[in-house]
Amino acid sequence: MFTAENLLQTGKTFLYLFGELLLLFIGISFLVVLLQVYVSKEKIQRILTTPRKFVNSILGAALGAVTPFCSCSTIPILVGLIRSGAPFSGTMSFLLASPIMNPAIIALFLTFFGAKVTLIYAVCTFVFAVLMGIILDKLGFEKEVKRVTVRGGAPDDVVYEKLQGTFWQKNLAAWKYSLKEAVGLFRSVVVYLLLGAGIGAFIYGFVPAYFLERFAGANNLWAVPVAAIIGIPMYIRAETMIPIASVLIGKGVGYGTVIALIIGGAGASIPEVSLLSSIFKRKMVMAFVVCIFFVAVVTGYLFNILM
Repeated sequence: MFTAENLLQTGKTFLYLFGELLLLFIGISFLVVLLQVYVSKEKIQRILTTPRKFVNSILGAALGAVTPFCSCSTIPILVGLIRSGAPFSGTMSFLLASPIMNPAIIALFLTFFGAKVTLIYAVCTFVFAVLMGIILDKLGFEKEVKRVTVRGGAPDDVVYEKLQGTFWQKNLAAWKYSLKEAVGLFRSVVVYLLLGAGIGAFIYGFVPAYFLERFAGANNLWAVPVAAIIGIPMYIRAETMIPIASVLIGKGVGYGTVIALIIGGAGASIPEVSLLSSIFKRKMVMAFVVCIFFVAVVTGYLFNILM
């Protein structure tokens, strides 16, 4: 099993996966930070103050899809939305969409799985975020919000309106800042990228396909909910899991199983739930986790049917 040929193939797979992740992550990070320079947190709050709940939920999910990569940045924006009086439905749609369909995840899906898988994933998670925001609002979960302020969090970002100089000077400053932040973001997750590429390469080179197909293939109906349950407490960063998932699928693991694992890990990680516990009462935190589990399972089964 551990032959020189396998080791060589594993090394090639690792270099390919990591090289692809490096270029992709820095490029997408740059574009996201640049977008945040032009679309400030205050603009997001103003957009989400429309009283129309359905429209507000759509806007919340759409804005959640272009927010930063981690809950450390998402949670302060969430608190700002709550304190500014933004409708609850849109705020919840924003919170639910942000960790599971940000630009980095979508770009990674497109690179490793192709357009069809990415489209199905994006549509399912977006619709879920909109509907869950409306349902949580209708069920009266707004009263489960604590009146607190999260201290610390992400520092104030550079905002285009506050930059000094001519038009070209301001845009050049925005691009320089975005590139600097993109490199900084890459440094903060490079360990996760290395881990993901390393595990993916190892599975590709040494784990027998029949073993994975037997226990986690599309024909195993329990694989999807089990993967969702495992993913939630594991805190699997999407940057780590997606390259692993592409290898797992190649080895015979069902699409639905890996999608459920990705959504569970990215959507309701232990650090994010801990932060949300300082904002929401226990009932709301439990509802949030149930929502993530629900979309992970439903989306997983849909993938098994469609793929």
